[in-house]
Amino acid sequence: MSDLPRKAVTRTARLAALPLGIAGRATLGLGKRIGGRSAEVVTAELQQATADQLFKVLGELKGGAMKFGQVLSVFEAALPEEVAGPYRAALTKLQDAAPPMPAAKVHTALAERLGKDWRKKFKSFDDRPAAAASIGQVHRAVWHDGREVAVKVQYPGAGDALLSDLAQLSRVAWLVGPLIPGLDIKPLISELRERVAEELDYELEAQAQRRHAQEFADDPDITVPDVVAQADQVLVTEWLDGTPMAEVITNGTQEERDRAGQLLARFLFAGPSRTGLLHADPHPGNFRLIKDDGPASGWRLGVLDFGTVDRLPEGLPAPIGDSLRMALAGDAAGVLDMLREEGFVKPSIQLDPDAVLDYLLPIIEPATVETFHFTRAWMRAQAARIADPRSPAYNLGKQLNLPPAYLLIHRVTLSTIGVLCQLSAKAPFRAEMLEWLPGFAEEAERVES
Repeated sequence: MSDLPRKAVTRTARLAALPLGIAGRATLGLGKRIGGRSAEVVTAELQQATADQLFKVLGELKGGAMKFGQVLSVFEAALPEEVAGPYRAALTKLQDAAPPMPAAKVHTALAERLGKDWRKKFKSFDDRPAAAASIGQVHRAVWHDGREVAVKVQYPGAGDALLSDLAQLSRVAWLVGPLIPGLDIKPLISELRERVAEELDYELEAQAQRRHAQEFADDPDITVPDVVAQADQVLVTEWLDGTPMAEVITNGTQEERDRAGQLLARFLFAGPSRTGLLHADPHPGNFRLIKDDGPASGWRLGVLDFGTVDRLPEGLPAPIGDSLRMALAGDAAGVLDMLREEGFVKPSIQLDPDAVLDYLLPIIEPATVETFHFTRAWMRAQAARIADPRSPAYNLGKQLNLPPAYLLIHRVTLSTIGVLCQLSAKAPFRAEMLEWLPGFAEEAERVES
């Protein structure tokens, strides 16, 4: 594949063919069942084939298709286990891999953006990509001053591809919706479309990464590689070694999982408080666990890719902490008033405060105990409760609104919890909230005492 397939008609046709392929397999499956094969065996085969086609297309198209797949990948923990198996491997592949752009095109892009003498800026440059993502790929190199660096090069045509893909994906959202219970796909795609221009702008990304690198420069727990150079659609940053989060999820010891989960929770809450920015792309491909020979308490979390951030100059909004504090204190009326004030409940909607509290308490369980064990089973239970039309939580959830100011915060929080559940981490979620979440700590400590 030379670069992104840029013709909108080609990309649209490949995405539009997905439901046709799935429908065809369903018909074939019906024939097999009529022919005597068990429904369970046929269903498993259909699930595997559907996953292979869906995520193969998303990965090969890169652009918005792959970005959408990466976002979905962190929610696989919400799938019922009998469905999750066939999809898990296909989803995980999207977190770190995509067909590479050939070296000749990379060289052309670097010459256009860094100048014809671009090679003089490097002591060495590896033509083989070290990683590939939705809108660019990363090469390992050595900068002229001897520093090991990561060179991110944006795919030609990435902007057009992103917009084309996300427009088409919104039309076939019904395909994916049933896979992730409780997740409304269309608003997710709309939010991704709104972030396109920002993610394509490597200068904005460089600013966000510099801010984090400066703030966490001497931090014992969080490491962010600094920006070395930036020019148009090329970004050069310090190289970051470490164990990819996806490997910790797949093969990590419980000690590694717990430490990774603790640090991930810390970064979720501490990042906005310390930098005024929320890292808004928390899929496993963007994190590394940096270990040494010492105890796990000294291991660090490496954070990559600041192409999408939410600007929160005052940190996370205080009403989040206020409403959580009131919910844990049993103040149902106060919680409902806060939700109305922030726009989560529209003026025309009448709700029972106790029902609202019953809806929230299972979701905020990690904030109630010193250490919470995040598991796929717990996340599946929450997703099923909200997605089951027979459940009171389903009917109440349909009446809630998600204000635009909270949309990205909501997605990032859910995504981070999804990764914690993939890790099966025992994490002190509450301690991080007490330290970093505005509005939560003071009253929570008073109630405990």
